[in-house]
Amino acid sequence: MESPIATPALPPTRATLMTGEAYRESLRSLNPVVYVDGRRVECVADEPALRPGVNALAFTYDFALRPEMERLALATQSSRNRVVNRMLQVNESSGDLLNKLEVVRVLCQETGCAQRYLGHDALNGIAQAVAHIDDARGGTEHRARFAAYLADVQDRDIALGVAMTDAKGDRSKKPHQQANPDTYVHVVSRDARGIVISGTKAIVTGAPYMHELLVMPSRNMGKEDADFAVCCAVPVDAKGVTMVSRPAGRPGEKNEHGAALFSRRYGQATAVVIFDQVFVPWDRVFFEGEWELSHMLTYSYATHHRHSCIAARAGFGDLLIGAGALMCEANGLLPDEKSNLREPMVELIKIVEGFFACGVAASVYATQDRHSGSFMPDPVFSNIGKLLLATQIYDMHRLAHEVSGGLIVALPGPDEDHNPATAASLAEVLRANPDVPADKRLEVARFMEDLTASYQAGWYSLISLHGGGSPAALKQEIWRNYPLGNKVDLVERLLDRGVLADDGERSITRNRQPGRCCDTGCTTPGQPVMVPMKRAPL
Repeated sequence: MESPIATPALPPTRATLMTGEAYRESLRSLNPVVYVDGRRVECVADEPALRPGVNALAFTYDFALRPEMERLALATQSSRNRVVNRMLQVNESSGDLLNKLEVVRVLCQETGCAQRYLGHDALNGIAQAVAHIDDARGGTEHRARFAAYLADVQDRDIALGVAMTDAKGDRSKKPHQQANPDTYVHVVSRDARGIVISGTKAIVTGAPYMHELLVMPSRNMGKEDADFAVCCAVPVDAKGVTMVSRPAGRPGEKNEHGAALFSRRYGQATAVVIFDQVFVPWDRVFFEGEWELSHMLTYSYATHHRHSCIAARAGFGDLLIGAGALMCEANGLLPDEKSNLREPMVELIKIVEGFFACGVAASVYATQDRHSGSFMPDPVFSNIGKLLLATQIYDMHRLAHEVSGGLIVALPGPDEDHNPATAASLAEVLRANPDVPADKRLEVARFMEDLTASYQAGWYSLISLHGGGSPAALKQEIWRNYPLGNKVDLVERLLDRGVLADDGERSITRNRQPGRCCDTGCTTPGQPVMVPMKRAPL
């Protein structure tokens, strides 16, 4: 008998990806209720106050279509044998996590904050949560709903906002104890068609210029909070949704000669989103009332998102490193020759690459979730990396200021560069390095001011500190997941005391995990690895 001939695997099909301009046009087809600075926005895509945010999202779309970036920006969802935007993929390997880390860093080098990675993190968190719920209840309904939704958003290549952080009300009380239940989003009613939700999400990144919002619980829920344990997808222009947004970046600061050289082009809006009796059909409801496993979504999303935050702030750190080196050159003092500049520059590099290395480690030591099959970043390294960037963002600014000098906040306003009465004199005296024209020195100084000493700079600091979880939350997760018991066992063995049995009497030794045995982590042979990106020298 002849051996059967193996059928060759079919090449993956490719989702239709949007261009940046197609993304803008898609926003024009929507009609969300958006307020900025006390006025109703007629068209989000054409609103000047939101333009830097729209620009940032449009860049992510065009970036994914660049042939040299495809291997990094796109991914294959093997369950569908479909090539999709990596920002909409559920990770299937540690290699996917590494590539996501790298693409977020590159996107944030260009835009400051690419924003779309929040949707990626939420999709991965929901995939794990619904699988856990189905396995606990012996069903497949939650998986099926989410799989259909995932395929839909991948094929439409849409931008997803994350509506997770509730207004919360009195922080000392649980959701069901609040005097005003609308401080948390909750289910008001259910019928055969779907559910109705009301409540308020206080911090929704990029909400006005997303296509849909993923509504998720912001905390673990108890039995009395079952109505608050809801996860669903809502179009931004659904009836009953109102967004009250901040402007994105610094769009109003003299577009031609203004000091906001970076954040007038790219920025990020955050919005309070009010849900008032919003109907959600069952095919967009991923779970509701399953309070017992609500913690699974908050935990998995937080871990994925902190992993992404590491990459995002590394991209921002790259901007500080590059601007710092340019300021040194423009000032006529080179770090190669001046240790008082070289040392802070190295310290800045150490901080940025140090927390990014935690992201790489979290990817390499990723584990496969046995319920969903997706890959989860290592929670200890993810939280350590986020904690490092959260607490060192202010040091990054300080070091950038140290190498730049006080000129970044002492310069005359940009209009003086074009004032016939003063421009020539200023150009003459403010030139430092004879090889760098004065206007180029002033330009990089204003770029550094925009990044580190402006309203936008303060925003980057605060979002780095609290975005994705406060330092207290990060420390709690590190302590909860760190294998302290392994270290106790080690010392007891070295003391010739023997390893004490873990009988539950000593809670400090309960958390154990296997040792890490190789430099690639616990990965499957042949697993895809990170696409290398060439890093040009300064």
